[in-house]
Amino acid sequence: MTALTIITGGAGFIGSNIAAALADRGEEVVICDRLGSGDKWRNLAKHLITGFVSPQDLPGWLSARGGSVKSVIHMGAISATTETDVDLITDTNIKFSTLLWDWCAAHDVPLIYASSAATYGDGAQGFVDDNDPACLARLRPLNAYGWSKLAFDRFVVDQVRRGRRRPRQWAGLKFFNAYGPNEYHKGEMMSVVAKNHAIAAAGGRVRLFRSHRPDYADGGQLRDFVYVRDCVDVVLWLLEHPSVHGIFNVATGQARSFADLMTALYHAVGREPAIDYIDMPAPLRTRYQYFTQGDLTRLRDAGYRAPMTGLEDGVTEYVQRFLSQPDPYR
Repeated sequence: MTALTIITGGAGFIGSNIAAALADRGEEVVICDRLGSGDKWRNLAKHLITGFVSPQDLPGWLSARGGSVKSVIHMGAISATTETDVDLITDTNIKFSTLLWDWCAAHDVPLIYASSAATYGDGAQGFVDDNDPACLARLRPLNAYGWSKLAFDRFVVDQVRRGRRRPRQWAGLKFFNAYGPNEYHKGEMMSVVAKNHAIAAAGGRVRLFRSHRPDYADGGQLRDFVYVRDCVDVVLWLLEHPSVHGIFNVATGQARSFADLMTALYHAVGREPAIDYIDMPAPLRTRYQYFTQGDLTRLRDAGYRAPMTGLEDGVTEYVQRFLSQPDPYR
């Protein structure tokens, strides 16, 4: 019987990079996603894809062909932190995820899913991926997207704690600030590297948010910027290590400033940095994260040993291999 891997959100940013890596290995991949009327299809155009199914049709598809599925990689979500339709977020990020969990549990199929660093909120509780229910209960996300991801993490951990049936392998991945090829369809949710590459390459001036806290310099807001290739490598490693279960941070473990990020971009295009600072919109100021840094202890303890890509190396590769090319897609 054919062994298929389903990737929800498989035409999206991280999902399409995972699909590319599996297709390059000769795996048969089924994409569950909505492509819309834009250029999102280009994320998949270079790779052999076995099949496509829309999210609303996936339950029926699984009923008919579920016996051929060897793993489910669930990257699909409403991922905009600014989305205000909480019913849509709940339907997509919680209910649909729960459906996949239940199906994988009933059919003994591994499930790897995308959580998010947004679950940590302002970081007051730290950025340690502790799977203890009490630790998860203390997290306070700053937006509905982060809440939805935390709600599903808590559901998963509770199911395991109660000893209920679960997928053969389960892993939730708290991706931090990912950047890299195939994010171009995301509009305002693209990384600032992708948004500002053309400006920097032309010798223009980029704009970053001014700090509205006295303990952070303008452009000194800190993030854990993780290159998408590292996100993919963690997923592939999990598929190769089916005994590993849990919720894990996927990050570099090193916070860097937005000014550092733009400096790396300018250097990658052979220009001197030129940065202007603008006021952050007032509604965003109370929901803005000034610091994120993923603790990688649990992932390392689970056996993942590959080094994470440093900021300068990741930005340089992104610019030279993708953003500066006529065809920037992976």
